[in-house]
Amino acid sequence: MITKMTHVSLYVLDQNSAYDFYTNKLGFKVITDVPMGKDRWLTVSPPEQPGFEITLTPITTHMFSKEAAETMKDLITKGTFGVGLFTCSNIFATYEELKAKGVEFTKAPKKEFYGTEAIFKDDSGNWFSLAKLD
Repeated sequence: MITKMTHVSLYVLDQNSAYDFYTNKLGFKVITDVPMGKDRWLTVSPPEQPGFEITLTPITTHMFSKEAAETMKDLITKGTFGVGLFTCSNIFATYEELKAKGVEFTKAPKKEFYGTEAIFKDDSGNWFSLAKLD
């Protein structure tokens, strides 16, 4: 029986830029940052969620065909993928803090039937829901 998920991969356009975004703008902790062949194994975690790691995975031609890699990069850049939901205790304060750090929001906090939600993009174009759930 499956008991939990410990890692999830997030495709990014540039690992160095993603490292900066997730650590300096979102405040995530680096869990692992080691060379791995032509790339590196880079994982981050929200500071209050130990045991769960987001692998910041570059799109490379040794992982995918050249055509598939270009298609994936194009789709990510266009903001095609909504890849997750992050929660916080004070969405208005978190929204203002992240905006001040340069995080791009496509939706300001708004009351929805499930709680208050904002939408932001990472530096690659992946978008996330930020919510204070009721």
